[in-house]
Amino acid sequence: MKPGKELIFLPLGGSGEIGMNVNLYGCNGKWVMVDLGMTFADPSYPGVDLVLPDLSFIEDRAKDLLGVVLTHGHEDHIGAIPYLANDLGVPLYATPFTAGLIAKKLEEEGLTKEVKLNIIPMGGTLQLGDFHFRYVALAHSIPEGNALVIDTPYGRVFHTGDWKLDDGPLLGTPASAAELTAIGDSGVLAMVGDSTNVFNNEASGSETDVREGLLKVVKARKTGRVVVTTFASNAARLATLGYVAKETGRHLVLAGRSMDRITQVAKATGYLKDMPPTLSWEAARNMDPSKILILCTGAQGEPMAALSRIANGSHPVLKLEKGDVVVYSSKQIPGNELAIGHVQNALATRGIEVITEKQAHVHVSGHPGRPELEAMYDWIRPEIAIPVHGERRHMEAHAALALEAGVPRAMVPVNGACIRLAPNGPTLLSHEKAGRLILDGDVILPADGITIVERRRLMMNGHMGVTVVLDRDGRVAAKPTVTAQGVPVEEDKADFLSQCADAAETVARKADAKNHEKYAEAVRVAVRRIAREWTGKKPVTDVQVVRL
Repeated sequence: MKPGKELIFLPLGGSGEIGMNVNLYGCNGKWVMVDLGMTFADPSYPGVDLVLPDLSFIEDRAKDLLGVVLTHGHEDHIGAIPYLANDLGVPLYATPFTAGLIAKKLEEEGLTKEVKLNIIPMGGTLQLGDFHFRYVALAHSIPEGNALVIDTPYGRVFHTGDWKLDDGPLLGTPASAAELTAIGDSGVLAMVGDSTNVFNNEASGSETDVREGLLKVVKARKTGRVVVTTFASNAARLATLGYVAKETGRHLVLAGRSMDRITQVAKATGYLKDMPPTLSWEAARNMDPSKILILCTGAQGEPMAALSRIANGSHPVLKLEKGDVVVYSSKQIPGNELAIGHVQNALATRGIEVITEKQAHVHVSGHPGRPELEAMYDWIRPEIAIPVHGERRHMEAHAALALEAGVPRAMVPVNGACIRLAPNGPTLLSHEKAGRLILDGDVILPADGITIVERRRLMMNGHMGVTVVLDRDGRVAAKPTVTAQGVPVEEDKADFLSQCADAAETVARKADAKNHEKYAEAVRVAVRRIAREWTGKKPVTDVQVVRL
């Protein structure tokens, strides 16, 4: 697939899912990439933390890729850069705060010299072949959220990135209604846009309102520590909590590496200028609890994050006790309910009060609700709506909203859908390869490869090992030994292993030992048959034949 005299949109991630955003635009034989994100693994990937997009489609065409343009610094938009950008061999482009986060990632992976990172000022422009990009500031839950105006010989695209409307933003100055209307007046072929909160009938709300809500909650606590957990990337929320700490006479304590990193980058790029000095963990341990405000990571129940460790008592310094309170200044991301509930139950068991957005106004989303989407369509007035950044149900609802708002045409993509936007678009041209990779330890593997398939089998069914020892004449020299892990036999394990060994010996004495593979398979089948009779499971069973 090579784009001709046309404008093509091709998502490799983020369409049909919330996270792992990767979008390609193509025209006149060349491609550009917008965002390069990752997502976090769910229990279907045992032992895996990160899931990355499969970029093999564009890696096979890397000579035609001009660059990667980043909209903002959330992990689902930049998180795959340390693992995949070097293979693409093209420069990256980002605004200062986002570039600061990327630079730290590249430094940690030793890629600073290998990957070229270009800093574009807020509101700045760049030219990549026949693609002209202009950054347009929009409010979001991280500094320097941006839309992209992408001009091509075949039409203009307004790529929203992640966004919301905020009449009282605490950091940055988003584009006004007049500025967005002017973009629409100039003519927009397609709007490729965020679908996350399409089912919310109300606008997301302002960060200024959250400041008042958090101040009210913390002021009401006359005794005990207050812990606030939020997304580390929400620098506006960090600024709010710095303000709340000063207003309530509490000392601010940061817990979590990502919290420290975001704070450092934000200060280096001109944000968080009024942030009060923070207190060390050691100093906080010995201070009056009523004078402490702890800001920590772990809002989504991540087991190694600061809040989880504090909740289960394993944090090396920070401890909580009855009378303290934990405030969740965050949204519960779908799929994380069990992990979050586990942490909250651990806190409740220790008599620690938990406050969420259901009990107080302590969080607003960074994504647009229906009124905001309707307003944006009224300003931009595209000919085509392409919903992205959502599960299928979100994107279908977004497409319906766009049509109701007067957009003439809409198309809902899937990852790998090659869509011609112009001329005569939208038209589905083909389905190209798109998929998932996993970061397993330090190794990148296919998400549906043999390693994960085998690991799932082990997780579901357990493992058995059988060792058969043969003498030099091929006769069984000793009773076979059998081991089992994760096979549900509990207190009957000894009897179970004994019966498995008997079955293995019976077959081993009868089978032809000259054909090694058939011999081992006959033993494996016999032992697994016993396991199935006892447990209903089919354990992964390995047979080792030792010849003296």
